Amino acid sequence: MTIIILLSILLCLGVALWAYLTFHPQFGGKITPEDRHNYARSPHWNGKIFENLSPTGDDVSLSNLPGLIQDNLKDAKLKIPQRPIPVVPFDLEAWENSTAPFQFIWYGHAVCLMRLGGQNLLIDPMLGPDASPVGPIRTKRFSDNTLSVIDQLPDLDAVFLTHDHYDHLDYSSIQRLKAKAAHFYVALGVKRHLRRWGIAPERITEMDWWDEGQVGNVQFTFTPSRHFSGRGLTDRTKCLWGGWVLQTPDYKVYWSGDGGYDTHFREIGERFGPFDWAFMECGQYYKLWTQIHALPEEAVQGAIEAGAKVSTPVHWGGFKLAPHDWRDPVQRFVEAAMQAKLDIVVPKIGERVSSEARPPVVHWWEEYN
Repeated sequence: MTIIILLSILLCLGVALWAYLTFHPQFGGKITPEDRHNYARSPHWNGKIFENLSPTGDDVSLSNLPGLIQDNLKDAKLKIPQRPIPVVPFDLEAWENSTAPFQFIWYGHAVCLMRLGGQNLLIDPMLGPDASPVGPIRTKRFSDNTLSVIDQLPDLDAVFLTHDHYDHLDYSSIQRLKAKAAHFYVALGVKRHLRRWGIAPERITEMDWWDEGQVGNVQFTFTPSRHFSGRGLTDRTKCLWGGWVLQTPDYKVYWSGDGGYDTHFREIGERFGPFDWAFMECGQYYKLWTQIHALPEEAVQGAIEAGAKVSTPVHWGGFKLAPHDWRDPVQRFVEAAMQAKLDIVVPKIGERVSSEARPPVVHWWEEYN
């Protein structure tokens, strides 16, 4: 009798887990036979997964997992802002009246609103409050009420998605963008998530590395990075990841996307550079995953190799996803940029920045610890 009860409990737990993984919208869409057919056309698909240009992995294992947990929990409350970081309110009039060839607003972590060539563009619009919406441990955003930012934004000509990780692709944010975004340009494999979340397939374009497209007079290219992807237990590296080159006849912008240091920075610079502005991922690094997240010093080197005239560090200021102090990425990036004589801009969260009026570097992050 006891064995029957135990088996019944295990069966119920199994069914509950299956239902959770199957029906919870945050996990996104399942891969269909049509999806696999499309993936097979990519030279970066090996028949089972997408692969980086260079052999890539991480060193996380059962043997070093206790050390990772210990490093992550050590002084954890001191490694995050001691009060919420405010978001500068959006000024629609200033945004629409600007005549600068390029302007942008960084909303923390990897969210960026841009206006280039008269087009309103939004990159990785994860404005939700939690980067671990399906995990047992939550990853709270450093700023409050950020989802409401989407309602304040102008209509968007295009949304660009680099990959499908939770800190870049957010179910709640996409729901709010449904009526605001004209089209979604996404990494190959990401379409299935948006499709499940109610975005019409004709409003979604998937892109492989080096694929090109155009919105208005902005030409864009999906570029390689050294990273990985996945939202569930079985879909690791089942969609592509990368960055974006956005250019008009008069201005060039590079968005690095997530990833470790590699030869792609130099290749992108040789193909498309020099860039008037580059946004470089510089946070959430750790000794066990140096191949998939660049150190701040490597991010500066990548900006230089890509031919950036001005650079802004991103992928920090939003969430604590690695054991380092939340301020370390920007502090190290600023120091390395100064040594390398790389011009940089580090705006406040929500601050509008114009290519015609670059603000000085003010260490505003020091106010929150």
